[in-house]
Amino acid sequence: SVELGGRRLDGLAPHTRVRAGLARTFQSLELFDDLSVEENVLVSGDRHGWLETLRDLVLPVRTDASRAARALGAMGIEALAAMLPTDLSHGQQKLVALARALASEPALILLDEPGAGFSITETEELGRRLRAFAADGTSMLLIDHDMALVLGFCDYVYVLEFGKLIAQGTPAEYFWVFLSFSMM
Repeated sequence: SVELGGRRLDGLAPHTRVRAGLARTFQSLELFDDLSVEENVLVSGDRHGWLETLRDLVLPVRTDASRAARALGAMGIEALAAMLPTDLSHGQQKLVALARALASEPALILLDEPGAGFSITETEELGRRLRAFAADGTSMLLIDHDMALVLGFCDYVYVLEFGKLIAQGTPAEYFWVFLSFSMM
């Protein structure tokens, strides 16, 4: 089973999981090519159910745009807001996907190889940006093969080999173990 905050999430629709505080990124990009970067991020930030929609008809109060702006700023891509994803580099598209996940202001975000294809410098910057979100209270579960990112970003690490747990601990405790796995 999968639980977050005492609420069971397995079997729930994706939008229900998001409303419960869970967001995720995908290893393969899942952006809407016909929407601008800002619109892609706004899609994620929209938490409106039927009750909120009725309320907005009477008293429109939209905070989605400010959530999207914060997420774009957090990823350093606010200047790309009006562009289409197809006009961006692969790395920029990955940052849009991260901003979209962050815009929903999740309690927990699942990151599936967020820095895949990034240069060392881009990966370090990504780690700094994600660490800032974590410092503000967003929990993160990172799945990645980039040991520099893992060791520089994570507080606790689990190493799996074909689904079997082979090591775990803090990066400081297992630095040499983790380093040897990254050399394989």
